[in-house]
Amino acid sequence: MEINIPEIVAEVTAAFMAYEKALLANDVDMIDELFWEDEKTLRYGPNGTVVSHEALSAFRRSRDISPWVRTLKDTHIVTFGRDFAVANTESTRPNADGISRQSQTWVRIPEGWRIVSAHVSDQP
Repeated sequence: MEINIPEIVAEVTAAFMAYEKALLANDVDMIDELFWEDEKTLRYGPNGTVVSHEALSAFRRSRDISPWVRTLKDTHIVTFGRDFAVANTESTRPNADGISRQSQTWVRIPEGWRIVSAHVSDQP
């Protein structure tokens, strides 16, 4: 298995940055699109565990989050072959204490790269 094929890293990086853009703009439709539409989709986070694409979409749509700003740091994307990748990053927000961490598991499906599992944590 090839690790970090340059064009695959570029594809996943583009998908990762599309997610980041959607997250900061609170573009729930794009966030929905970038998550695997399946009952096994999973997100762990400070707000609890969310299982299924339907539940994740409902969670996102129930939140009133205006667009916000954060700075990514120490982002690592590793691809395994042509259809599987992990992305990990840390972020900080202006006037906020602590560091947030996020990990995502990306899989290429017929519709394109999708997040199948994610984890978000905050450290004060």
